[in-house]
Amino acid sequence: MIDKKRILVTGGAGFIGSHLCGRLLAEGHDVLCVDNFFTGTKRNMLPFLDKPFFELLRHDITFPLFVEVDEIYNLACPASPIHYQNDPVQTTKVNVHGSINMLGLAKRLKSKILQASTSEVYGDPTVHPQVETYWGSVNPIGPRACYDEGKRCAETLFFDYHRQHGLKIKVARIFNTYGPRMHPNDGRVVSNFIVQALKGDPITIFGNGSQTRSFCYVDDLVDGLIREMNTPDYFTGPLNLGNPTESTILELAELILKLTGSKSEIQYNTLPQDDPRQRQPDITLAKQVLEWAPTVPLEQGLQKTIDYFDDLLREGIDKYNSRWQMPKVKVVPNQ
Repeated sequence: MIDKKRILVTGGAGFIGSHLCGRLLAEGHDVLCVDNFFTGTKRNMLPFLDKPFFELLRHDITFPLFVEVDEIYNLACPASPIHYQNDPVQTTKVNVHGSINMLGLAKRLKSKILQASTSEVYGDPTVHPQVETYWGSVNPIGPRACYDEGKRCAETLFFDYHRQHGLKIKVARIFNTYGPRMHPNDGRVVSNFIVQALKGDPITIFGNGSQTRSFCYVDDLVDGLIREMNTPDYFTGPLNLGNPTESTILELAELILKLTGSKSEIQYNTLPQDDPRQRQPDITLAKQVLEWAPTVPLEQGLQKTIDYFDDLLREGIDKYNSRWQMPKVKVVPNQ
């Protein structure tokens, strides 16, 4: 028998949040999805709207929220550079004010709360692969700082609430994740390359393509988040969740070209400021504590993602994405 819980997912209409909502519903829980739809989409919610134990609430967590739940997954925050740099002050607010509001809610309810942190807290790392004990190398005044430092501050708040108020917290540091329901115009390398390949546009690589990333399929990531939430109260994290298999950006582009059968050419552009040269998680702790490791191979996950974007293009991607046909801003695409 499942221990049925009332679970709040902030940012639940986003890419990872919507997959998390689906998994929690499948496990028999009562799910409240909260999102302000800044980057999340109602389209991501369509599979759940007729579910009797699913509720959708439009709300910005930089304002207090009063609900009754047993657990909170705090995923609310724009996560791609093109989105979080569009309004950097609001990005900092959602990480700081939003975290304070959700921590206050958890304190009142005596609920467990999980913070979806990020590998970006490590900045441009001098330690490789990145372990949880590494403090990072972050530019606090650069164009990425609203996100990187915002997430670092959120972690500080979580641990201060834990120490000062005995709050039951979990902190997950999420590395590059991909899969269906990614935003087509989010500027991330996987979505960029797939959309460009399917449309026959040049594949834009920033730098020479030698910088590395490690790509985790969204189903594996969601499994890790749920496993961490279910750990004993004494385990707080932070905990790396990601795929330790490392690929260069150029290798990713070539694989996507092969899988799509595209004739797109590769185009090299200037590497943006503060773009990390390496990103690879050490998941030793996740293996030990959660008995977790990614299982979906990159080629298999990419094919599912390509199929999703192919469907979007056939439906009319520009109509779907009209909100994010934005003026050009300085962005850092290869996250």
